[in-house]
Amino acid sequence: MGYLAASRRRVALTNLRLCFPELSEQEREALARRVMISTGEAILEMAGAFHNQRIDLDKRLTVGGLEHLETARREGHGVMLLGMHFNSIDVGSRLLGKFFRFSVVYRPNDNPLLDHLITKGRGTWVNHSVDRNDIRQTVRLLRQGEVVWYAPDQDYGTAHAVFVPFFGVPAATITATSRIARMGKAKVIPCAHYRLPGGRYEIEFGAPLEDFPCGDDEADTARINRTIESYVRKHPEQYLWVHKRFKHQPPGQDHPYR
Repeated sequence: MGYLAASRRRVALTNLRLCFPELSEQEREALARRVMISTGEAILEMAGAFHNQRIDLDKRLTVGGLEHLETARREGHGVMLLGMHFNSIDVGSRLLGKFFRFSVVYRPNDNPLLDHLITKGRGTWVNHSVDRNDIRQTVRLLRQGEVVWYAPDQDYGTAHAVFVPFFGVPAATITATSRIARMGKAKVIPCAHYRLPGGRYEIEFGAPLEDFPCGDDEADTARINRTIESYVRKHPEQYLWVHKRFKHQPPGQDHPYR
């Protein structure tokens, strides 16, 4: 992956330089190598996660914090799963589907064929795949008491976004998380999924975010980034560092990927 996707490896190295300034150059190079290995594993996992029913992943799975989600649902709340772009995202959707039906909010892929294959593959495990621009549908599902996976940790541009720190670096982050949670009257529960040694996986549900939303979009968005960062630090090599997370910067700031 490092040789075949050299441009993405450079993006990963730039992100790691910005987010882990305490690491030496050699340590960042080693971490970037693990990132590319993890990315390659994700590509190989995707087909198996969608179509290979012979493997019983239940025997390979550890789950923590499921009681937070069960309590919220028992109390009649819709649940917004605060998703994060770890490389195990597709096998994670299959694993989550073992416990409950849920919907996902996603950005349609630019390649129509690939978008069709991904949506069809995930369709085995999810109720709805909702375009991220269709906020009304997302709110409707939450008000109906459904579980909706929503990941705001990518750079979608500066529209409806604020610059708040992510690993100490200004990151354009959409403010929709708090607005959707408020309109959907939903509990926001962090959800991370990790790949473990020996072909095992782990899903970790955090406690619902208290006093969220607080009414201040910028403060809420900064809190979302801090929450995601805390989970990324547990297994940084498995995060989607090949994405240009800091593509947009405040006026006057240098473009980090040039």
